[in-house]
Amino acid sequence: MIVKVAIIGLGIMGRRMLEHMRKHEKFEPNFLWDPDKSACEKAIEIDTEAKIMDSPEEAIDAADLVYLACPPKVREAYAIDTVQKGKALFLEKPLGIDVEHSKKFIERLKNFNVPLAVNFTQAAGLALNDLLHAKSNEEFGEMIGVDIIVTYPKWPREWQKEADWLRFKSEGGMTREVISHFLFFSERVLGLLELKWAKVVYPKDDLLCETDVLARLETKDGKCVNILASVGGVQPDRQEMTIRGTKTSRRVSEFYKDFESDGGEFLPLREEPKDPRAVSLKAQLDHLFLNYKGMPNQLASLDEAYRVQTLIEAILEKRN
Repeated sequence: MIVKVAIIGLGIMGRRMLEHMRKHEKFEPNFLWDPDKSACEKAIEIDTEAKIMDSPEEAIDAADLVYLACPPKVREAYAIDTVQKGKALFLEKPLGIDVEHSKKFIERLKNFNVPLAVNFTQAAGLALNDLLHAKSNEEFGEMIGVDIIVTYPKWPREWQKEADWLRFKSEGGMTREVISHFLFFSERVLGLLELKWAKVVYPKDDLLCETDVLARLETKDGKCVNILASVGGVQPDRQEMTIRGTKTSRRVSEFYKDFESDGGEFLPLREEPKDPRAVSLKAQLDHLFLNYKGMPNQLASLDEAYRVQTLIEAILEKRN
């Protein structure tokens, strides 16, 4: 069985998904659309088998499954059109910016009997699933909490520059784009979180997104998640979370580097793949096919994505 896919939004994420879907034996990403002519041209350079459709509606009509990689503000209309036509839906995160509006949005989506999932890229990854297996085997001892550290010399990062909306606080910022992945990971490991306090710093230009974040979240039984994030200075990108236990601890860096410590230096658990993004996206697409078939899978649900959104937006409200 081959799933015909429409991709709406041909920026970095849309083109990346196009490339890896074409390599996957279960998907044919043949139907593309973006209002930006340059983005369309770049997509066709990657995949000459795909076709730029005349409208998003035409792309949706032609597909079995629709992947929405467009910015949050325009995503809802395409999502509703997709489910009303009985098509499966794979959404980029975040679901939106306004929490109450997103709650109504997902309630509308759930009224339709179609496969639904959100693209948190670590959901089907080896690091998270291996860590959950270790937790079930009590390898951590008592699990204490999670530390998240995210630092960048500048935001957006160089490879994100064409997605200009990422630099504005209305929809963008590292908290929504990156820290959200780690909070999703943390809730799967620790359980539901509640924001205890946060401090967020924004630049003088009131339109721009945050530059510094400190926050603490906790589960009902007192397990904590500490966040430190900043932008600025000459340094490499750093994206890291440490899951702390009384017997062993794990560290996941750059979304795929998996380390373990029993009190000494963090040591790698396995060899790094030659193309970690390909491995990660292959796993995500394997589970997307399971989701499409109505079978058990590891992809993020709408409810999980909404939970993360509520935490992220609560953090961002704690401005200087």
